[in-house]
Amino acid sequence: MGILARMREDIQAAFDHDPAARTTLEVILTYPGLHAIWAHRFAHWLWNHHLKLLGRLVSEFSRWMTGIEIHPGAEIGRGVFIDHGMGVVIGETAKVGDNVTLYQGVTLGGTGKERGKRHPTIENDVMIGVGAKILGNITIGAHSKVGAGAVVLHSVPPHCTVVGVPGRVVRQAGRRTETAADLEHGDLPDPVAMELARLTERFRELERRVAELEGRQSVEM
Repeated sequence: MGILARMREDIQAAFDHDPAARTTLEVILTYPGLHAIWAHRFAHWLWNHHLKLLGRLVSEFSRWMTGIEIHPGAEIGRGVFIDHGMGVVIGETAKVGDNVTLYQGVTLGGTGKERGKRHPTIENDVMIGVGAKILGNITIGAHSKVGAGAVVLHSVPPHCTVVGVPGRVVRQAGRRTETAADLEHGDLPDPVAMELARLTERFRELERRVAELEGRQSVEM
């Protein structure tokens, strides 16, 4: 695919993923996620042609301008859309598939100083919510959704919804694995509230057992 065709595809991704996009000129001039993607494509070309320092310089300049840090070694697919994007970080060995949406503050990072493949692989048609952290050489399966603020440390099968810290699957292949809403930002389950509910139920169970033991002791006496 030629450069102009790829650029048109990147612009179309903004219209496909963002209802606020109105005109092509507006998208070209005011979407930092688009600017970061374009800069990365150039930096990645330099990186793959053994001009690694130049690739890093282009990447660093893009970070200054957009607030989005994409290592030139990362592989970014077609139709990727970074919405707003401030604080997004994508590591060197990360692989991002086609039609992926990333919101601001997303990190595709490593977990240590190991070499080789150490960053996540994001398969096609994945959506990653605000502030989510996906760490290590793991895979997020196609058509999955990662909730805002989730910290994902293990691979996720396709067609899943993941929320919480650490991230856990609450929906798979359209079926709920526990009480959960679909990944609308306003309807996401609150992982802290869910954990407090579990602790409360556990506390009540302990109270019941203590009461039973006290009742037995009073009978024996």
